[in-house]
Amino acid sequence: MSRGGSVVLNAHVSPSGFPALVLNADFRPLSYYPLSLWSWQDAIKAVFLERVNIVANYDRAVRSPSFEMKLPSVVSLKTYVKPSTHPAFTRFNVFLRDRFSCQFCGTRDDLTFDHLIPRSRGGHTTWSNVVAACSPCNLRKGNLTPDEARMFPSQMPFQPTVQHLHRNGRLFPPNYLHDSWLDYLYWDTELDP
Repeated sequence: MSRGGSVVLNAHVSPSGFPALVLNADFRPLSYYPLSLWSWQDAIKAVFLERVNIVANYDRAVRSPSFEMKLPSVVSLKTYVKPSTHPAFTRFNVFLRDRFSCQFCGTRDDLTFDHLIPRSRGGHTTWSNVVAACSPCNLRKGNLTPDEARMFPSQMPFQPTVQHLHRNGRLFPPNYLHDSWLDYLYWDTELDP
């Protein structure tokens, strides 16, 4: 849905806050999920500190008695930041790897995580032993192994790459995307014939 030069998907990132999309020096977003955004204040500060180039602007400007500047909507870093190759093991990244769905029943509600080999039985809290699970499935499986509970995850857990998490993150776009950002998002995805 288009409204005033913007694509509005939900209302998580507010257009009234005039956030700036932050691109690496190669013009790719620093992060897709969460999308790399700075407040307009941080973007302007980075411009004056000569850390970024302005790629696109909003129609809105900030003014002082002797100066006027349009608010940046897209900035690119002047120095390339090498992306991490191994994502941190966090609850959020487990959910992102598992596409925010229970690996036993597929629901997206009331998510937690489950140890396939329970901790009480020697299982560890690692990428290869933890899956996203809804609370009812987690309670049903309890202290049992998948074989004992006859509950098997739709995909076995694995350590994702940053690229894998970025790919999954694109399935859950932010709630607000300004038109000036669209040329820099998802440009490396396959086009439909």
